[in-house]
Amino acid sequence: MKVLIKKVRLTMDGLRRSIVLGAALGLLCSTAFAQSPQFHVQKTWRLGGDGWWDYLTADPGAHRLYIARGNRVQVVDTQSGKLITEMTGMQGTHGIALNSNGKYGYVSDGMANTVRVFDRATLKVVANVPAQQNPDAIIFDPSTRRVFAFNGRSHSATAIDTANNSVLQTISLPGKPEFAQADGAGNVYVNIEDKNLIVRIDARNLKPTATWSIAPCDSPSGLSIDRTHHRLFSVCDNNVMVVVDARSGHVVATPAIGKGPDATRYDAKRHLVFSPNGGDGTLTVIRQNSPDSYTPVQTLTTQRGARTMALDAATGEIYLVTAEFGPRPAPTAANPRPRPAMMPNSFVVLVVGTK
Repeated sequence: MKVLIKKVRLTMDGLRRSIVLGAALGLLCSTAFAQSPQFHVQKTWRLGGDGWWDYLTADPGAHRLYIARGNRVQVVDTQSGKLITEMTGMQGTHGIALNSNGKYGYVSDGMANTVRVFDRATLKVVANVPAQQNPDAIIFDPSTRRVFAFNGRSHSATAIDTANNSVLQTISLPGKPEFAQADGAGNVYVNIEDKNLIVRIDARNLKPTATWSIAPCDSPSGLSIDRTHHRLFSVCDNNVMVVVDARSGHVVATPAIGKGPDATRYDAKRHLVFSPNGGDGTLTVIRQNSPDSYTPVQTLTTQRGARTMALDAATGEIYLVTAEFGPRPAPTAANPRPRPAMMPNSFVVLVVGTK
């Protein structure tokens, strides 16, 4: 009997230790998710020059920032903030994708209906790949080593074999594609702006495998991804970010953001999601408490028009671009939503960080 009682005590002691250890691990995990540093605009790089802009892409290993800027791509040294060069000879650039071995980059030239392939050592265009009408968002999928360019006016995606820079297939989509992400495991996801959907594409077989409504999102644009926890983050015109389970398509959270976003990034190291809001000149910082819980923790004043962004995953620095504007012209029947004129040589890169 004494031996039995001793065994029971030892078992109970072990159970208590397991409970205490489990609670400690849970607290540690919760604390890791709960970190939320304060961000500031640390530097302003004045690049000047004419032309509107679209997506930005950071290359942390090479200390470069690529900016799609009208008829060219600007390449900026992120250590000095100086312009390295401009890749010219294009018509209307939208985005830049980089392959995983550091050799090539790919530019969606929307007005030319072409993807430009450039050598990242020489910063010269080495090939041109035909796409459909208005290739806009563009991504590299590391699992298949393919590039996907999303054609806004053709409601399609062009899949490109990077081994020989040839078109593999054109994938039909149910509406106007906006930004996209690859999960690294063979899936590509794209926002469908005019239908408030996300489409999942099999990157190997080049076929859509799911179409999900992301209500209450209205007009999704930017898309980012948490590959570890299988979460997608869509920013929407109605001042919400919709968080979607990338396996089931279920909406799990809808944190509030600012006005006029066009991009988003997820910082896996710090468990933060960002929305640059060009309409009100702010950056919304959202803390990931858990895969299904999100809290806006900071609204940083940036500058009106700063709606696209890039993230240096190594340093946590954020890059935003914008310019100064004159008054907005009165709308007309031909142009119901006119853009205000950009002030000459006012284009800047804002560097946001926590130091």
